[in-house]
Formats: sequence, structure tokens, C-alpha cells
Amino acid sequence: MTDRRSDAPPAVHRIEFDVEWPPGHVASYLVDCDEPTLIDAGMPGSDAERVLRERLAECGRDLADVEHLVLTHPHVDHVGQVGAVVEAADPTVYAPAGIRERFDRDADDLAAAVRANAVGAGLTGDALDTAVSMAVGSLERNRDLLPPAAVDVWVSDGERVEVAGTPVEVIHTPGHQADHCCFRVDLGEPTLVSGDAAIEPFRPVALHVGLDRGVEGAIAAFYGALDRLAAVDVARVYPGHGPVHDDLAGAVARDRASLDRTLDRTAERVEAGAETAAEIARERAGDRDIAYIIAEVVGALRHLEAEGRIDATVEDGVRRYRPR
Repeated sequence: MTDRRSDAPPAVHRIEFDVEWPPGHVASYLVDCDEPTLIDAGMPGSDAERVLRERLAECGRDLADVEHLVLTHPHVDHVGQVGAVVEAADPTVYAPAGIRERFDRDADDLAAAVRANAVGAGLTGDALDTAVSMAVGSLERNRDLLPPAAVDVWVSDGERVEVAGTPVEVIHTPGHQADHCCFRVDLGEPTLVSGDAAIEPFRPVALHVGLDRGVEGAIAAFYGALDRLAAVDVARVYPGHGPVHDDLAGAVARDRASLDRTLDRTAERVEAGAETAAEIARERAGDRDIAYIIAEVVGALRHLEAEGRIDATVEDGVRRYRPR
């Protein structure tokens, strides 16, 4: 990738969209090279499309100029404007390969799996129904925002794909989301475009697969992603939230310490008498909704159980924990 006006490295322009959760924004990036490349696609809606068009115009570009669209993962705040970009520009679209199978999921099968795991977590009544409806709604919304047919190139861990004439290394980094990928590329210096990984100053929650099958592997997957990132040498990190920074190693170490603390505190709550994931999630959440942390709590409990730090029994479908 080279600048359209010279042989210099391309400019990287940050495009921020407002979101309703901390830290209040999500970022996409325009790599302004001979073949303009947009990485992630912001929030859905007309206001977000207006922001995208205005920021591109400030860079001397139009939405129709985008020749490549690279996606880190299929969360709503990263794929919201895929449709607008595809309609205006017909770019080559790159996305993590795992999305294809995930979006092919039967909604009824997903609902059954989530209901079983939500019952196991100790959710009942409206909270149980909400967990199921949120999972199905997210699947249907996100595959509408990112239709698999719109993707031209499915990318997998360890691949080197050519984008705008430049090799890009794909690094699978699950945990926050099961299909999440980071991209290492030379933009005048070794650079990582990290989506919802390696964020300063916080670790994103381990949503992974939500309460679907595989929730028990969320924490191990996150540790594995951190191991992969620890082996990466870059000078700059462009994340989807928080500032651009130059301390990948520090972000990885902080996230690892955060996962360690989450496990330790979850074990402490079991020691103190909490028996179910729902109890622990409510203690953690306080006045907040537990909808976006219950999967991480379930994942933490199952990880502790697998490590032999706590024991579990299943009574009427509910998984109850006790100290070992």
C-alpha cells in the first residue's frame, strides 16, 4: 500500500462513530492508498452513514472510492455500514472464515442451545426469555448487516492475503468474539489493525459465542488469542475502541492479568457461597444489566471447573458450583 500521491506510506484516517456503551465510540480506519481500503464499517443507521461519508469527504474521498473493505468480526458496531459501502462502491470484501458457518446457523437450534445454557446458568422467567431472544436477534441482525454473499474473500488464521497489492497477515484472536481476527500489515511501519483486541485501557468482555454451544471454551480461547498476539512484533496498533497506541505487549499483558483476576474473583465468589452463574453475574453487574456479562461468567466458571479449582453438580438443568 502506497500513498496515492507519492511512494510514501499511506495515510491512515480514523473514523469514529458514537455508541451507547463505554468508551462511547467505535473506530473504523481508511487506509488512503492507491486502492482505498476501509477496515471495519461502523454502526448501522443513517446517522452513521452520514458520519462515514463526511469523514471520507474530509479525506478527499467519496464512499464510492472504497476498493477494499476488511472486517475484523461480525459485531453490529463493526459491520453496520457494510451495505452502504457495498452498494456505493462494490469493493472486494474480506471477512473471517468462521462467520460463514456461524451465519448459516439454524435459528431454532441456536435458541435451543442458548436456552439450555441459560437455564444452566440459573436464569429464569423474563431473564431466560431475554437471553434467548437476544441471541437469535443478534444472529438475524448481524447476518442482515453482513450477508455472506457479499464477502469475496474468506480469511483464516495464519494466511497472508493480498489487499490493495500488499500482503496482510491474518491472526485469529477469539475470546471477545469467536471469529475475531486481527491484521498485521506494513503501513510504513509494522502495524496491527486489532478490532476489539489489544485495546487501551480495558479488556473487552469475553462474549465469544455468547451462551451458545462452546461457551465453556471462551476463556481458554481468549488466552490463546493473547498468546498469538504476544508473538507479534509491531510498532503501532489501530484498535476499534480506545486510542491508537504503540504498546501491544503492554495491552496483551494487561488483558492476561485481567483474565487472571476474573477467574480469581469468580472463584472467590464461589468460596463465599454463590452457586450459579446468574448469582455471580448479578453481583458483578450491580445496577447494570447482566445480559453482556453472563456469558463471560459462565465461561469463567466452566474454565475454573476444568482446571479443578471448583466443583459442579447439575440439578434440574441448573449448574451449581461449590468450592473444591
